[in-house]
Amino acid sequence: MNREGILYQLKQKRMSRAELAAETKLSRPCISSLVDEMIGEGLIREIGTGQSRGGRKPVLLEYNSQAFAVVGAVYEGNCIHMAIADLHGHILSRYQARLKPPADGEKALAALEAGLTKLLGQCSFERSQLHGIGIGLPGITERNKGTISFAPSTGWMGQPVRQALEERLGLPVFIDNDVNMMTIGEFYQGAGRGAKNLIQIYVGSGIGAGIVINGQLYRGSKEAAGEIGYMMIGPFRNRSQREYGVFESNFGVPGILSKAQPLLPSWEEGAPILPQLQAAAAEGHPEARALLQDTYRHWAFGMANVASIMDPELLVLGGEMIHLDEQGLQTIQELLSRLIPVVPVIKTASLGDQAGIIGAVHCVLESFPNHRSWSE
Repeated sequence: MNREGILYQLKQKRMSRAELAAETKLSRPCISSLVDEMIGEGLIREIGTGQSRGGRKPVLLEYNSQAFAVVGAVYEGNCIHMAIADLHGHILSRYQARLKPPADGEKALAALEAGLTKLLGQCSFERSQLHGIGIGLPGITERNKGTISFAPSTGWMGQPVRQALEERLGLPVFIDNDVNMMTIGEFYQGAGRGAKNLIQIYVGSGIGAGIVINGQLYRGSKEAAGEIGYMMIGPFRNRSQREYGVFESNFGVPGILSKAQPLLPSWEEGAPILPQLQAAAAEGHPEARALLQDTYRHWAFGMANVASIMDPELLVLGGEMIHLDEQGLQTIQELLSRLIPVVPVIKTASLGDQAGIIGAVHCVLESFPNHRSWSE
């Protein structure tokens, strides 16, 4: 705690040892000992002298954000997005790759390992300088156990994913649900900045939500909070335990795409489907317009369910929903005003595919400096 207090002060501005003692209320011998320790570790460095108030000029200290680095990664559909960041969370280098379908656990591991090697080759850090890697994974993650209890897209059902990743990468690994990571990113640096109670709803290959209550991410008793893809929205059929939920099967991207392909005279494979539907509807295609309105309506049902329970101040719309045009947003807001008594502020996510990476980076930074090194 004393180390954290010192580092917190130095993250704000440069200070002398005497100023640190005054700000942290720690004794000067304690400050001297801890500062010397962290100078030896490279976390703090001396940068010259400050102005004298009588006597010798004080030696100024600063937080060395370049001493170590952290890595963030998130799996999104068949893509992996990665970045390396300094200890301020500033992104230094990025990498992304597409996994050949069908994606599975081994392909995901191999892509992560290759991406880490690429990132290290793009910057000046050695692997020994990496404090850890935060990874956003699809499914219900059990962070303390290091396992995923449910992940239909990778097949990582109950497997020791964190242990496998740490053995493969030689780094401390911090796992969480991918939408949780995206929500943390938007909360810190995106559309959610300044909000204390928000929900991000993400539409991709599945549908999920990240929930922030009083500035803290809420995960639930089994870390399954936000699995709104299992809401009973849309046509229902019997499903196996390993399949996607009803809501996401009907109105996640694959579900929408399966309905849109027969309707669109031409469509661009791999491109977002929502803008293509919006363009077709604007050109007077009645079936495309009907599918668009049906999608908006059912997305609004999911938002109404979540908002009526949680009463958030803000709904952040991510994934495919960042492509909502003004008319689409207005349609959803009008639907919500008829469905629930209090409509939260609605914003589209602002960080794009970087939200999960930023959240993953912050996930690692929150552990620092409690975990001093991988070898310990």
